[in-house]
Order: sequence, then C-alpha cells, then structure tokens
Amino acid sequence: YRTNMSNESKQQYESQLIESELNKLLVSARRVTTEENVQQIIKAFHLANNAHEGMIRKSGEPYIIHPISVARIVADEIGLGSKSIIAALLHDVVEDTDITLEDIERQFGKKVASIVDGLTKLSPPSTTSRSQQADNFRKLLLSMIDDTRVILIKLADRLHNMRTLDSMPEYKQFRIAGETLFIYAPLAHRLGLYSIKSELEDLSLKHEHPKLFNE
Repeated sequence: YRTNMSNESKQQYESQLIESELNKLLVSARRVTTEENVQQIIKAFHLANNAHEGMIRKSGEPYIIHPISVARIVADEIGLGSKSIIAALLHDVVEDTDITLEDIERQFGKKVASIVDGLTKLSPPSTTSRSQQADNFRKLLLSMIDDTRVILIKLADRLHNMRTLDSMPEYKQFRIAGETLFIYAPLAHRLGLYSIKSELEDLSLKHEHPKLFNE
C-alpha cells in the first residue's frame, strides 16, 4: 500500500481504490440479484463508507475495503443474495461506529438487522483460551439455528481477514491462525464450502508454521 505520497494524492488514490472495489462488488451483485436490490446495496455501501470514514486497517488501506471484500466473497464464492451482501457491508458498523441496529432496520428491514445483530454477537473472544474458543464455537453453531447466513458471512469475514493476515503482528497471526483451524475451517467443511475450508487451512498453516512455507 502506498505511503510516501501527499495527503491530497493519498485521498485521491484511496477514493479511486474504493470506487474500483465497489464497482467489482456491483458486478458480482448483478449476477445474483435485481437492479432494484443493487440500489439497496449501493445505499448500504454509502452508509458503511460514511460510518467507517477515517478508519484505517493494519494494511494501511481504508477500512471500508474490508466489508466490500467480505461482500464480494459472499456474492462470488458463497453465492448469497442481496440481503447477505448488504449485511456483509454493514457487519462491523454496530460494533465499531455510532450506527445502531434500529438505524439498519429502519433503512434495510428486520431481516438485515437480524443478520447484522447475529454477526455483532459473534465478535472474537478477548482471551485465547481453548475453553473460550469452544464457547465461541458453540455460539457460532447456535447462530445457525436462526439464520445460516450469519455463519456464512462470518466465514467470509474470516476468510478475508486470513487473506490479509500478513499485516498483523506475528503473535496475532499465530493466535488467529489457530482459532481459524480450530473453529472456522471445520465449520466451512460442515457447510460444504470445501474450497473455503481448504484455503482457511492453507493460510492457517502458513502462519502457524511459516518456516515450512519459506523453505
């Protein structure tokens, strides 16, 4: 990611990057839903983009790139529809911004708000203990009872985080990789998402045993 540029050039670059990633998402969305629903997706993007304004990921990219990327995984690699794409775009706003579930329900309906609520409750545990990981695993399974889309979007979220894990400190890479192997890869397998399961395993092993991958 580019760092040695003026503020004006950086803002222009970030705007172009966001626009490019959004356009890719809209191409994906048009394959799985109607133009009317695409307009709702654009509306959700603007809400998320404004809410996350000024937030930067560890990679240096604008934070909004993450929810856009998760939404693209949801559309392209899992094949879910407009409500899931919208929920993916909004999956961090309740936890990280001033946007409330009531705001989401008012603009996008009860179902989208319910999915976002499920995703918010599945935030990563603050501890790395196996018992806490197991508890998180049970919560993930229980969430499937209400709406399987919650866990599918969570898997998309984890997949994008794993794809960009290099920007995290090494100790966090190791912890997140272990959690992914223990919780998320088995869930992907259970749900029949075999390519995602394989990629999660490969990325986890890469960060748990980096010397093997660098030889």
